[in-house]
Amino acid sequence: MSLDRISAADALARLGQFSTVIDARSEGEYAEDHLPGAVNWPSLHDEERKIVGTRYKQISQFEAKKLGAALVARNIAGHIQREVLDKPREWQPLLYCWRGGKRSGSLALVLDQIGFKVTLVDGGYKAFRAALVADLPELAARHRYRVVCGPTGSGKTRLLQALAAQGAQVLDLEALANHRSSVLGMIPGVAQPSQKAYDSRIWTALRGFDPARPVYIESESKKVGNVAVPEGLISAMRASPCLRIDLPEGERVALLLEDYDFFVQDIEFFCERLGALTEARGKALVQDWQARARSGDVASVVLELLVRHYDPGYLQSMQRNFTQHAQARTLVPPGRSMQAMAELARSLLAEA
Repeated sequence: MSLDRISAADALARLGQFSTVIDARSEGEYAEDHLPGAVNWPSLHDEERKIVGTRYKQISQFEAKKLGAALVARNIAGHIQREVLDKPREWQPLLYCWRGGKRSGSLALVLDQIGFKVTLVDGGYKAFRAALVADLPELAARHRYRVVCGPTGSGKTRLLQALAAQGAQVLDLEALANHRSSVLGMIPGVAQPSQKAYDSRIWTALRGFDPARPVYIESESKKVGNVAVPEGLISAMRASPCLRIDLPEGERVALLLEDYDFFVQDIEFFCERLGALTEARGKALVQDWQARARSGDVASVVLELLVRHYDPGYLQSMQRNFTQHAQARTLVPPGRSMQAMAELARSLLAEA
């Protein structure tokens, strides 16, 4: 077997050169994180790994290896039957597993014997993860950022979406995190990625940007729900020029009721999330908000959340962390609608 092997750093640099990137780990390992664009061909499935591991502990390493070999052979046969029969001779896959290469090596042996040019990642996913973490600060520092600021409900996300629709480079940290970055920011039924997967999503997005053009990004805190923005990116953001959106309070309330309509549709879920503010705002106030929400007066609760909870904390955070916030240019969109944000985006890009 004459397989090519490359380092994880080389794999990062050359990802686009391979026909297919194949992750030979189990479904659970793949779901936690994987190389950008990789497909999952498990040599052992999650349950099979448990069975083999149990046999290793309870019987012997030899017996575990025999069972593992049978399961791996069966799974590889299935992958070949489903995925490989239509591949041309020129197909060139990149393979990896966790670290040692046994699972990816078994698949690579079969593909090599067929006649394909196969490449393995030395050190597997573990080495890739280390290389990505090391590369992120340098990659983040390559770009120029324009930080979109503004209090909760001012339309920062809508402006980013409008900018992206018109061809601007946008890094939407909340979209990548599946979270709206506040106590109330959890999206019902949508799980957040793991920290490793979040880092990979950010790395992939940054890698696709042109350093000669600005990247528009929202003024996030260090954490977006349960995941953290990489330190190198946070540092670059906080030193960058700021753009501040200004919307009247009534428009902000209306925007939030539109964007968080699931709270109106499920008042008990809204009240449950409000409960997380008890320590910060006191039991009596939170119970009052919950009672008013249950009575149908959600708009006044949202207004008070803005004025009494979000706005003071946001302003303090911006002044403390974003060095150019005091010089931020104020943007006044003609309204909260996506059409209004599209007009604002056009004017911004025309000046760029």
